Amino acid sequence: MEDLRKHFPALTSCIYLNTASNGVIPKPVIEWRRQHDLDLMHHASVFRDKHKIHIEQIRKTVAGFFDASAEETALVPNFSFGINTVLEGLPKGQKILLLKNDYPSVNWPVETRDFDVCYAKIDEKLERNIEEALARHRPDIFMFSIVQWLNGIKIDFEFLKQLKSYHPNLLLIADGTQYLGTENFSFAESAIDVLGASAYKWLTAGYGNGLFMVKEAARERIFPKTIGFNSAERFESLATETAFMKHFEPGHQDTLNYGSLEQALLFQKNLGREDLYQKIASLSAKAKERFAEMDLLGNDTLLREKHSSIYNLKGDQALFQKLQHNNVISSLRGSGIRVSFHYYNTEDELEKLVEILGR
Repeated sequence: MEDLRKHFPALTSCIYLNTASNGVIPKPVIEWRRQHDLDLMHHASVFRDKHKIHIEQIRKTVAGFFDASAEETALVPNFSFGINTVLEGLPKGQKILLLKNDYPSVNWPVETRDFDVCYAKIDEKLERNIEEALARHRPDIFMFSIVQWLNGIKIDFEFLKQLKSYHPNLLLIADGTQYLGTENFSFAESAIDVLGASAYKWLTAGYGNGLFMVKEAARERIFPKTIGFNSAERFESLATETAFMKHFEPGHQDTLNYGSLEQALLFQKNLGREDLYQKIASLSAKAKERFAEMDLLGNDTLLREKHSSIYNLKGDQALFQKLQHNNVISSLRGSGIRVSFHYYNTEDELEKLVEILGR
């Protein structure tokens, strides 16, 4: 397993604990990108003649990776593009429940439109807070990040299933940017109706690529307006012949960036996803234990049974600079220092971090 680090040259010069900000792209993905652009340079339109076949191949790979159908999967440049497409397709005036201080790309597009907005608090009682907000406000939609960007709090998937059983008409729209690529996920088996994500973090696919998945029942309540060439099948097609998911894919599609997403998924698959995800879970559990011993975590993390591999440590600018001085890459977020552990991190790196923090 340690041999996988040879694919990530950036790890040789630092302790990289910043995947929550930007995942490290593996060498095989970069090598594929280089060959792709060489083919485009040498063959131009001849190379692009097969781009639709390539895009459909990518879509099938992405859908299969997350246990979705190709018909409910769209390739998008980033989460923000996709979520704005969804929101523009919702009738005005609907009541939407958000989480207070969720990621701006989740909350801002809702707050700046003509929706009736209500909130639930993010803390150690997240699920109870959501239940209380639902009872008080009775929203039409609940929109949220699966894993919180500031502190790594992860929503309980069993809770979401219970939520859906009690409120079958509640539309669940989720951002999986800080989640996908950290553990096995089945869109088909989840309670989520709409799931989108950018792929530059835990999926390590670089920038300019992401995905959206929309279940068939949810399409009866969303009416996307985004459209352009490629939304319909042929030049001769009518605009009214556009398939639902193709509203997310107007214009010419980028086989370089979407192909990078496919290559990143295949890279994980070839290494063995179960082993990679088990390593993330094990490293996260050890990190939580070590950070708790040092009193570096707040109750919003300590008191939850399950957590992601993102932690916000008690610390200030001086401590952040100390970490930088020791070649530890992290981020100042909120009132603390955010560190995050991916499958390419090691227990030795965790112990070195603990040593530096304890000096």
